[in-house]
Amino acid sequence: QVQLVESGGGLVQAGGSLRLSCAVSGRTLRSYAMGWFRQAPGKDRECVAAFSGTGTNTYYGDSVKGRFAISRDNAENTSYLQMNSLKPEDTAVYYCAGSPAQLSFRVRTLASEYVHWGQGTQVTVSS
Repeated sequence: QVQLVESGGGLVQAGGSLRLSCAVSGRTLRSYAMGWFRQAPGKDRECVAAFSGTGTNTYYGDSVKGRFAISRDNAENTSYLQMNSLKPEDTAVYYCAGSPAQLSFRVRTLASEYVHWGQGTQVTVSS
């Protein structure tokens, strides 16, 4: 059984940084597409960053380009989302997601394309 567990959320002032972690158990990150999504109250869930099953291609949402960075550590079986220069509009519940993607270079940005989800972690940015 594949499980994803996020950690690292919290309260931070505008301009600050946080690093979210997503620990994966039940499988390796090899050929496993992963993404980070967020959902604010009253808004749709949006993809902020993702990488392909090969780990070679990445995607960033326009609102986070240049501020957020997605990475993964295959040895630790963990994905990370480094968030810098945080803004109040980044406030949301952040989720990591994964899906088997054998030999795929395609980056998945739709929530419906992912089969495994974490429980979410709250990020609150104060002004």
